[in-house]
Amino acid sequence: MGAAAAVILMKERRIVESFERGGATSPASARTPDELGVDPHGIGWRRLRDHAVVREAGGGVERYYLDVEVWQALRRMRRRIVLVLGIVMLVAALALAASTNAAR
Repeated sequence: MGAAAAVILMKERRIVESFERGGATSPASARTPDELGVDPHGIGWRRLRDHAVVREAGGGVERYYLDVEVWQALRRMRRRIVLVLGIVMLVAALALAASTNAAR
C-alpha cells in the first residue's frame, strides 16, 4: 500500500511541476493538458481535480490552472497527518515496550 501511495503522490507532483513550468497558475494563464504534456485521465490528475488543486478556467475550452494556495494547503495537511501518525506509532511502541518490561 505504501509504495502505491508514493507512486500516486509522485504523479501528482509531476503534474504540479508541469503547471508551474508552464506558468499555468491563474485563470488568465490557464493551459490545456496537451499544452502542458499532462495526461488528464490518470489517477494523479483525478486526485488533484478532486482536491481542487487543478481547476478549470472556463471560457468554453478545457483550460486548467494550478491553484497554488490549495496545493500548499493540501501539502501542509498531508504533512500534519504523517506527523500525527508518526507520533501515534511512537506512543504505541513505547506503550508496548513498557508493558513488555512490566511483564518481566
